[in-house]
Amino acid sequence: MTRLSAALRGLATAFAALLAVTALPAAAVPATAQARPEPKAPSDFVALRSVDATIIEEMRYVTAHNFVGERVDGYRQPLCILTRPAAEALHRAQTRLLRQGYSLKVYDCYRPQRAVDHFVRWAEDLDDQDMKAEFYPDVDKTRLFADGYIAEKSGHSRGSTVDLTLVRLPARPTRPYHPGQPLVPCFAPQDERFPDNSVDMGTGYDCFDTRSHTLDPRIQGVQRANRLLLKDTLEDAGLVNLPEEWWHFTYKPESHPDTYFDFPVSAKSLAGRR
Repeated sequence: MTRLSAALRGLATAFAALLAVTALPAAAVPATAQARPEPKAPSDFVALRSVDATIIEEMRYVTAHNFVGERVDGYRQPLCILTRPAAEALHRAQTRLLRQGYSLKVYDCYRPQRAVDHFVRWAEDLDDQDMKAEFYPDVDKTRLFADGYIAEKSGHSRGSTVDLTLVRLPARPTRPYHPGQPLVPCFAPQDERFPDNSVDMGTGYDCFDTRSHTLDPRIQGVQRANRLLLKDTLEDAGLVNLPEEWWHFTYKPESHPDTYFDFPVSAKSLAGRR
C-alpha cells in the first residue's frame, strides 16, 4: 500500500467516525439540554377579570413606566392573576365602591419569582439610575435593600397580594408613558406628577419614600381621606394593608403562605382549566 493510499484510508475512517457521532438519536441528547416546559398556575389561581370585569387594570410591570424602566421579567401580558379568595375579596370591595362612585384600579397582582430576581439585579446595578428622578429621588440606591424597598422574596409571588388604588368614576384615560420623557418626583403635587387617573393619594404608585407610609403624618386632608377610604374598604373585605405602602394589600388567610411561584403572568399559565 502506498503512503497516499494509507493516508486516504485514514481520512475515510475518521470521517465515518464523525458521521456516527453526529447521527446519534435524539434520545442520546442529555435531558438538561432540552427545553423545560413553563410552570403553570395552581388550580385556585384565576384572572381577576373572570371574577370582576369592572375593576380597572393598569399593569405597570408590563410597561416601561416603573422603577426599573423596562418590562419586567415574567410579565407576558397585562393581566391580573390572583388566588380566587383574593379576587373574590376585591369583588366585594368593588361592589361597595361602585355605589360611592369609585372603582378599584390594580397596578400589580401575582408576581413571578423571576420578576423579583429582576428587581434584585436592578438594585445591585448602582450605575442604572434612569428612573431615580421619579421613583426614588431622595433615596440613595445603595440603601434600597437596607431600607426595605427591595427584597429577594415578595408576598406577591404567593398570589394573594395586590397593589391598587382608587379611581373616581367616570374614569379618565391615562396618558401613556414614553421612555425618555422628563420625570417628576413621585411625591410632587398631583398636577405635577406623571398623570394618573386615580384619586390623589399624596404620592404616586411605587414611590420609594416614607411619604408612602399609609398613615404618614405629612399626608392630610383629601389625600389622607382617600387613603383611609381605600384601606377601610379593603380591610372590611378581608385584605390587610402593609403600613409602609398605601397601595399594598394582602388577603388573609393566604392560600399559599409559604410558596413562592414562578409561572409567567399570561393567560397561557391559566389555560387548560375546566
